[in-house]
Amino acid sequence: MHSPLHDEHVALGATLTPFAGWLMPLRYSSDLAEHQAVRQAAGLFDLSHMGEIRVSGPQAGAALDHALVGNLTAVGVGRARYTMLCAEDGSVIDDLVVYRTGEEDFLVVANASNAAVVLAELAQRSTRFEVTIGDESEHTALVAVQGPRAQEIVTSITAPDDVDAVARLKYYTGLEATVAGIDALVARTGYTGEDGYELFVPATEATTLWRALLKAGEPHGLVPAGLSARDSLRLEAGMPLYGNELDRTTTPHDAGLGRVVKLDKAEADGAPLPFVGRAALEARDASQPSRVLVGLQGLGRRAARHGFPVVRSTDRLDLVVGQVTSGAPSPTLGFPIAMAYVTPEVSGVGTELAVDVRGRAEPVRVVGLPFYRRPQ
Repeated sequence: MHSPLHDEHVALGATLTPFAGWLMPLRYSSDLAEHQAVRQAAGLFDLSHMGEIRVSGPQAGAALDHALVGNLTAVGVGRARYTMLCAEDGSVIDDLVVYRTGEEDFLVVANASNAAVVLAELAQRSTRFEVTIGDESEHTALVAVQGPRAQEIVTSITAPDDVDAVARLKYYTGLEATVAGIDALVARTGYTGEDGYELFVPATEATTLWRALLKAGEPHGLVPAGLSARDSLRLEAGMPLYGNELDRTTTPHDAGLGRVVKLDKAEADGAPLPFVGRAALEARDASQPSRVLVGLQGLGRRAARHGFPVVRSTDRLDLVVGQVTSGAPSPTLGFPIAMAYVTPEVSGVGTELAVDVRGRAEPVRVVGLPFYRRPQ
């Protein structure tokens, strides 16, 4: 599938790559330049491959409380919540961001690779609720501006009546505003560890918005950025990627995200709310972990990559204690970084381990996540 911005990417000379059934820009210039632009100024991302699912009706909140692990009825209008769709066994089907756009209206944003599954699961789990589920993905474009100059850029093309409200948005909030003459849902969310905005607009208006943002951002150092920079940025920020840190063998607790599971959700009479996966997640919450997601700082020059074994020491490649889920050189920090699942006894910060990088033991040290926090 092609993004509504496909022709813009081609015109900019992007290197395109297949991703979750879409042909998306991997990079426009260099991975390093795009990564550094986001950290120092701003980057412009096309996220139109993500899935947008509308859940509306008098029982929309209740339906989502049943279907997801979060407490969505507690989310105020104009706010967003990071949550997950889990199976009955507690494993993660997808991680999601849910925006409450009205008292009876929610927008669920799913990963591209899981959008169809999320749509089907929400429909199946909502049959006893007074709710309407609609797939808006085909008709929606999603563009992100990320970086320390994001606010200046976005507000420079925002309608005068909306500028103050857009500038005042807090993290994980959103509102309807006119940007570049287009009605948009503007959210202060992102996946880079930087300040920024994500803008949902009709697919037919995507090109107008994209070009307006590029023009407005040029004097501020904004550059278009592809999937490669997006991945290195989210890795530095310690943000999980579905298919790497999260999958159908993983519970939220395994990934250190047990906080998103709201076991205190209750019925009107105070009884525990029986959401999908509750029993398994209660048991997991009360048990000791068999593996822990940690950050690894490379002490050498070679970067660990997804799937590489983590071993107990540099002189014993057979003593496997875990597996790398994501890894790359860190452009911001100047050394290799990785996330990995390891056994609990070697998960303490400061523990020195090694990664088997194609038959060679590369020394690493366990560090806290995230690797990078933006200056306040």
